[in-house]
Amino acid sequence: MPGGRLTQQERQQIALGLADGLAYAEIARRLDRPTSTVTREVMRNGGPTAYRADLAHRATEQRAHRRRQAAPRDPKAPPQAHGRDAEAVRAYEETLTTVFMQSGAPKMMSRVLGCLFTTDEGSLTAPELARRLQVSPASVSKAIAFLENQGLVRRERDERRRERYVVDDDVMYESMMASARGTAHLAETARQGVGVLGPGTPAAVRLENIARFVDFVTESIIRAAEQARDILHTKAETAPGGTAGPGPDLR
Repeated sequence: MPGGRLTQQERQQIALGLADGLAYAEIARRLDRPTSTVTREVMRNGGPTAYRADLAHRATEQRAHRRRQAAPRDPKAPPQAHGRDAEAVRAYEETLTTVFMQSGAPKMMSRVLGCLFTTDEGSLTAPELARRLQVSPASVSKAIAFLENQGLVRRERDERRRERYVVDDDVMYESMMASARGTAHLAETARQGVGVLGPGTPAAVRLENIARFVDFVTESIIRAAEQARDILHTKAETAPGGTAGPGPDLR
């Protein structure tokens, strides 16, 4: 499997594949590249509907030029924890960010979330995020407000009274609950329309069916999230001899 940056010819093949409606995995297979490489390339250059090979190639060259002109890394900077490969961590963070973007999160919010998810502490201050992502504090503040609304981060004060933005083991549970609250509000609003449009009319029946569907899905999400949270937070039993026994089965 080839490595290194994508060539202009490869980018043209990506553009042709997108025009033909091919999946990222199929385009990657034809290029003999990882699917994540193709996904990241498309998402950082306009997405599947706006991707242009020549513009993507030019943008990549400009980014590389800016990196070469940037100040060299501080030789006193601490090494990556646990002996990690700094470049591999950076590449993975980009991949994770791309996945968040594909799920519908805006780019800046996805970058902040990817950065938080890949820290061992699970928390960073606004200046730390701004420095790591090389963006303005205002951009970080806007992203955090969005992520808070989605239940994906929370704020807390550390011992130095600094505000920290936190993701923890409950992050996906809280996000699911926030989503469930949003869909429950949709069901309630749909039912209000039944009275306005007149029970039994085609429009009212449509809205009632939407409300019933959303109610069912919302209740299922809440039950599944609570069950998963209870099971996954159960500590593994200690087997004889001091070794941990098998954890609970989620199936």
